[in-house]
Amino acid sequence: MLASGALFAAPAQAVATPTIAAKTGYVMNNANGADLYNKGMNTRMSTGSTTKIMTAKVVLAQSNLNLDAKVTIQMAYSDYIVSKGASSARLIVGDKVTVRQLLYGLMLPSGCDAAYALADKFGTGTTRAARVTSFIGKMNAQAKALGMTNTKFDSFDGIGNGANYSTAKDLTKLASNALKSPTFRTIVGTKSYTAKTTTKTGSTRTMAPWVNTNTLLSSYSGAIGVKTGSGPEAKYCLVFAATRNGKTVVGTVLASTSATVRAQDATKLLNYGFARLG
Repeated sequence: MLASGALFAAPAQAVATPTIAAKTGYVMNNANGADLYNKGMNTRMSTGSTTKIMTAKVVLAQSNLNLDAKVTIQMAYSDYIVSKGASSARLIVGDKVTVRQLLYGLMLPSGCDAAYALADKFGTGTTRAARVTSFIGKMNAQAKALGMTNTKFDSFDGIGNGANYSTAKDLTKLASNALKSPTFRTIVGTKSYTAKTTTKTGSTRTMAPWVNTNTLLSSYSGAIGVKTGSGPEAKYCLVFAATRNGKTVVGTVLASTSATVRAQDATKLLNYGFARLG
């Protein structure tokens, strides 16, 4: 009887809620949007480069999008990353780069130069400043359409001008929606990508490989994305997703203490999410 009782005791034990270093965190069941974990999920925070999920989303939402259309890299994009000390895809001024390649440069090495190029390409207006403003407007329109009520974008890359914020829940909602795009899923699930661009003279340039900053793709079984972020105010952020046994968990941690710890936080929350789903 004792042995029989022991067999039934284990399943009845609740899964221990994890402790994370991040200031806020959220995990949901991708199938139905049900909350699986919440630590300050609606607290407005600086988002760093997790903003680029929306940059990609806006581009991929364009009607009649041609992923093979070419964009010429401008000096303005290079000057921008130098002035901001920003993360870069190391795009070369004068090179022609496809929209698809720019999306890889945006999401893997977190290139702010790629973000600028995309905003310039897909914004509307007669000047670069007007096009960038237009593109950011599209980002905010998408956020509203997705019900991201605690989100505001004031930049195309997360280097905000004082009013760029979101929440763990809103970013998770965004990621869940973005993952519906096969192109987005392919890009954010790629560990490394080598772009071949066209130079001013028409020759082919093989770029140094772009390596995905999301280490979960290598360290967590079933990881499918999504995007890192960091900055003086944002600290260390990670929007993450994984699929196991046909079940997908999506979540976000904001303002963790280091790149290593944000990955540990995300791992704890993914494990907890899958345990909750059973």
